[in-house]
Amino acid sequence: RSYGGLQAYPSRTKDPDGIDFSTGSVGLGAVAPAFAALAHRYTKHHFEDVTSRRFVALIGDAELDEGNVWEALLDEALENLDNLIWIVDLNRQSLDRVIPGIRAARLKRLFADHGWQVLEAKYGRRLQTLFARPEGESLRRRIDEMSNEEYQALIRLRGPDLRTRLLDCTDGAQIATVVADVSDEQLPDVIANLGGHDIEELIEVLGQTNQTPRRPTVIFAYTIKGWGLPTAGHPLNHSQLLNSEQIEGLRERLGVQIGSEWEGFAPNSVEGQLCAEVVQQLFGGMAPKQRLPAQSIDLAAIPDDLNLSVPETTSTQEAFGRILVRLADVPGLRERIVTTSPDVSVSTNLAGWINKTGVYAPIEHPDYETEAYRLLRWKRGPSGQHIELGISEMNLFMLLGMFGIADDLCGQQLIPIGTVYDPFVLRGLDALIYGIYSGARFIVAGTPSGITLAPEGGAHQSTVTPSLGIELPRLEAFEPAFARELEWLMLEALRLCCDREHGRPSYLRLTTRTIDQDLLSPALKRLGEAELRRQVLRGGYRLIDGIRDFPDIQAEHTIQIISSGALIPEAYAAANYLRHEGVAAHVVNAVSPRRLYEAWRAGDCLDWLLPQSERHAPIITVMDGASHALAWLGSVVGTPVTALGIDDFGQSGTRDDLYQHFGLDPLSIAEAAFRALDISNEAMKQ
Repeated sequence: RSYGGLQAYPSRTKDPDGIDFSTGSVGLGAVAPAFAALAHRYTKHHFEDVTSRRFVALIGDAELDEGNVWEALLDEALENLDNLIWIVDLNRQSLDRVIPGIRAARLKRLFADHGWQVLEAKYGRRLQTLFARPEGESLRRRIDEMSNEEYQALIRLRGPDLRTRLLDCTDGAQIATVVADVSDEQLPDVIANLGGHDIEELIEVLGQTNQTPRRPTVIFAYTIKGWGLPTAGHPLNHSQLLNSEQIEGLRERLGVQIGSEWEGFAPNSVEGQLCAEVVQQLFGGMAPKQRLPAQSIDLAAIPDDLNLSVPETTSTQEAFGRILVRLADVPGLRERIVTTSPDVSVSTNLAGWINKTGVYAPIEHPDYETEAYRLLRWKRGPSGQHIELGISEMNLFMLLGMFGIADDLCGQQLIPIGTVYDPFVLRGLDALIYGIYSGARFIVAGTPSGITLAPEGGAHQSTVTPSLGIELPRLEAFEPAFARELEWLMLEALRLCCDREHGRPSYLRLTTRTIDQDLLSPALKRLGEAELRRQVLRGGYRLIDGIRDFPDIQAEHTIQIISSGALIPEAYAAANYLRHEGVAAHVVNAVSPRRLYEAWRAGDCLDWLLPQSERHAPIITVMDGASHALAWLGSVVGTPVTALGIDDFGQSGTRDDLYQHFGLDPLSIAEAAFRALDISNEAMKQ
């Protein structure tokens, strides 16, 4: 755990060796191989040639407390994955305690009810030999029926005391005959002889995983936490360390020589030869780090332009759907795109894409809906390229994460694109962070967003997601207002997905509000398309230059209005109002506050947005999200900032009502500008 050493939990991106899955203790490392197994099945159907075979997760029984585990088991998309094995290390302990009661039977029923093959390695061969004796069933029944707490306490007793406690039951006489020839010294080890520590038993159980096709398998391997150590089975052994004397005893018992603790097995030893055989079997003689080359996407397949046709007024969510339909016609790219959504595909504008590509299912399904007027053709089969999930945002981000590293896991590169209602990005935040931390590359559209989704009320209105877009490491985040911006940003996001060396995932915060696309004209005329596109990709541009765009203005004062996304029309209208009052108002469209922030942190003073000659001008930031998301821009120029945004929970109402309530309507923005100018003028006088 020293600086520069191995991570406390194995990490795909931070550890030097080839790690398939980053792990942790919150259920994500368990579920990740399940979605990787789905990626294997998907790529096998679409490309045939895959490098993966089977996915195995070793998880603790207390980890099954995590809700995301059961969210995954419930999802239809993960049914019948016969290339998936979960091995549950059933030691009956969590961090702080022995799990009360007898829980294993309930867990097994839950897995069986979800269609899994349930196996167990419960008892070792020594105990099984005793069970096979006359009256041996009485001993099995005694151990089976005792609570976890009693068993953990029992195995830590001295032999004579353990025997007394073991026989203190109605079947005590029968049990006494079964263990009569087991000495007191041997008895604790015999009663603790569980299947998870018996290699022969484990091998036999693992051999049964191929006997039931088209089902995932869970193996409950019964173990004792700390087995073989002085702390074995202790209720608080999670935080216990061995002392020097105990460490020395362990070293001697294992035959480890001082000074050779980290040496590998000698190549000519039985162990060394076995390791070499396994490497040959798994990697064909290559080191684990030398991955088989993936079938990757040629960056040249990504067009420079989609020639997107959009109405005079449209929303970014609607434009997103149009872009996907266009991408469905791009050879070399279409085949690699897979979309997914947690039961909101129609309401997030994926219908056009789904009509063209179909819905993925491992077997062909008949389509019973034949009405000609139906807008969505829900054709399900192995060739489909949309995966529909149940209402679980955790599953959405786990799927995006595992499909986003399919090139490493399965040998086939994919471009996963997901949609989710923006407020519920937070519902899947753990899995989103896990995917980013694992180095996955994907695109997610959070839509609709903000209080702009006015009639839906506060439960469906996101406020902090713009901040997440800035703060989450290695995530590109964009909040476009216009379809032209979104087209350029989608092509950029596709390139980031395809770049195996420097790629990143991308987050698009979109909205259903329609915006007049002609509002982009002043910037397009002033900058030209090539320069406007360059600035959009840098993170922002001047939508209105309050002086150059209106050379006849007699301006006494200057103000900077910085906004993005749905509130650009309000910023635009406020600038026009201020212009008629003799104020030159510049409107900066911060398409990606994340990219602007990173550029500023890297030493860029953002002169193309906020020229040195105008840095005396107060700044008004306007965001359909938490006000602080853009407030940092005052640090760039050393100018006071009035930050307008959403710092309370939303509510139902019309969009205009809510904008007025939160001070985001054009008049409120203009009033904030006048106040900022008054304060600035007063400060200059002093």
